[in-house]
Amino acid sequence: MPDKVENPMLAADIVRALGLQPHPEGGWFRETYRAAAQIPASALDRHYDGARATSTAIYYLLEAGQRSALHRLRSDEIFHFYAGDPLTIVEIAPDGRLTETRLGADLAAGAIPQHVIPAGAWFGAVPEGRFSLVGCTVAPGFDFADFELAETAALLRTFPRHESWIRRLA
Repeated sequence: MPDKVENPMLAADIVRALGLQPHPEGGWFRETYRAAAQIPASALDRHYDGARATSTAIYYLLEAGQRSALHRLRSDEIFHFYAGDPLTIVEIAPDGRLTETRLGADLAAGAIPQHVIPAGAWFGAVPEGRFSLVGCTVAPGFDFADFELAETAALLRTFPRHESWIRRLA
């Protein structure tokens, strides 16, 4: 299996074809699904401030030179690889453990096509080539009220041993 899913399109072509818009953390996105079913606030963890859709999904594209800035969510997020070059996802768990995951199509080279980021972990990503097109599914569903961009100085104080990744993804 090749290291990437061959795609003759350029990132700009994909952005246009899928109707992607700039994302606050970097890159391009478009929500493709928001479940009609809702989870009431009373059934959710106390960190949620209201009801949430049971699930949401987006397309997400990073081009060479872009990055997904370090951020965290109150929900789990599942990444699915679609096309382009592999994506390196970097996570810092609340206990300070750092993991790097290679999302891609080449299983023989250690890539995996799907990866779960647990709620509360700081994470960001960088493409390994021209672009990476992925899908992201969030459950309970994504709400910008549950999205927190990292503050570089605070993360450096908390996780100084991860300075190189924090500076690269901040």
